[in-house]
Amino acid sequence: SKCRTGPLDLVFLIDSSRSVRPFEFETMRRFLVNIIRGLDIGPNATRVGVIQYSSQVQSVFPLGAFFRREDMERAIHAIVPLAQGTMTGLAIQYAVNVAFSVAEGARPSQAQVPRVAVIVTDGRPQDRVAEVAAQARNQGIEIYAVGVQRADVGSLRAMASPPLDEHVFLVESFNLIQQFGFHFQGRLCVIDHCAEGTHGCEHLCIQSDGSYTCGCRKGYALHLDQRRCTVIDHCSFGNHSCQHECVSFPEGPRCRCRQGFDLQPDGRRCQPRDYCNGVDHGCEFQCVSSGSSYRCICPEGRQLQADGRSCDRCRAGHVDLVLVIDGSKSVRPQNFELVKRFVNQIVDFLDVSPEGTRVGLVQYSSRVRTEFPLGRYGTADEVKQAVLAVEYMEKGTMTGLALRHLVEHSFSEAQGARPRAQNVPRVGLVFTDGRSQDDISLWAARAKEEGIIMFAVGVGKAVEEELKEIASDPPEQHVSYSPDFSTMAHMLENLKVNICPEEGKGVTELRSPCDCESIVEFQGSALAALGSLEQKLTQLTARLEDLENQLANQN
Repeated sequence: SKCRTGPLDLVFLIDSSRSVRPFEFETMRRFLVNIIRGLDIGPNATRVGVIQYSSQVQSVFPLGAFFRREDMERAIHAIVPLAQGTMTGLAIQYAVNVAFSVAEGARPSQAQVPRVAVIVTDGRPQDRVAEVAAQARNQGIEIYAVGVQRADVGSLRAMASPPLDEHVFLVESFNLIQQFGFHFQGRLCVIDHCAEGTHGCEHLCIQSDGSYTCGCRKGYALHLDQRRCTVIDHCSFGNHSCQHECVSFPEGPRCRCRQGFDLQPDGRRCQPRDYCNGVDHGCEFQCVSSGSSYRCICPEGRQLQADGRSCDRCRAGHVDLVLVIDGSKSVRPQNFELVKRFVNQIVDFLDVSPEGTRVGLVQYSSRVRTEFPLGRYGTADEVKQAVLAVEYMEKGTMTGLALRHLVEHSFSEAQGARPRAQNVPRVGLVFTDGRSQDDISLWAARAKEEGIIMFAVGVGKAVEEELKEIASDPPEQHVSYSPDFSTMAHMLENLKVNICPEEGKGVTELRSPCDCESIVEFQGSALAALGSLEQKLTQLTARLEDLENQLANQN
């Protein structure tokens, strides 16, 4: 099993003349069978053909007929000797012209597969052999000449390939022909060192001309010991372009990101992992990716609750809040749903109750419609369900008409607003996505004269001048803008901070920032902050001096 013959086109030319007695021919059959059993038979390995000859030539089976030993042995056992003369030259000519042709199963000459002919004869040829044998050798056919008993040595030497001592054999009887078989197999046999299992190759053993070499699988390089294999460090070539880390694999380099980052589609750049995206984080206000996880945060002035998700509400502040939303045709239905969701996010941070914050909703387009007044719902869930049930109006953008409705109707006690004597802040929030089709100046001014704290939220093509005219001063606290409906969430924090009143008890007191008491309070806070900053600066200066001294001592 450790001997292989490799690719070979082998043709046997068997003398079946009348001088070969029947029992001797049986010995020759066994000789053929034994040699075939020691060959690697197959279409890509050794192909075998058999010719018998006497006064004529007969093909027992050509090179391309069989690729299984069993079929060849069956055909050899079926040979009927011709029992005539000994036309050896004619047999060689047949081998040159026919047996070694591609049509008969021989591989083309450009394939460089060795062609070998074995001639077995027991007498002197009755025709000329020297010239036709030379022709065969010139065409690349290697000839072994085997003579038995009465064979003519001169003819054997005329037929065989050089060196003659390796290609000419003469045995005393057919019983001894097996001696040639052993020698012939030894000439063809190449020891398969890889099959012996002692090569020591870590990956691949490659057989070559009686020896072997070790090889490695793709992505590995042969070690200096010519046995072991090591992974090729593709990263060391310096052309990987990885933003963070390069990792070498057998198939090539791959980029890897540090913890908390995700590899981008280009396979090279890294982006901070957004743990908030794709998980149900449950954060009431905002989810922030942090390290290898995420955390919930609340707007300034509000505390995160024990559940790590919800924020405390403006529990002590009492507000009457009316939201006025644009339902014009330019908003479009899918964006109107986003507006309703935005409104509910505002409701989420309010302490909605009859004694706390009351919420009303107005929609406008070419006309104005109260969706629900201030006094209708007493909980945040009721308000949110009512908001989701609002139907889109479409048509025009009559923002001035909506402001008039807000001033004249929405904050009336009949609509649920609390009496002015209670000093409950009245807050109006107008949401629009474009220029008004009517004048807004009069009723925007009237709203503020009536003491309504006005907020203006613009999206898309909303006009900045109109937003500022609607909103209370200062505009940076009362005007919010988003270029797109899908990115409105960033405005929530500003609105929550400014709409949510200061914590207090009982009636909310509105105090002007220009009052003497307010100014004194501001000065005290500012001086305290400056003192804290000065102390920190002194500590930082001391640390820097200490570091400078340490560096000087080291030098």
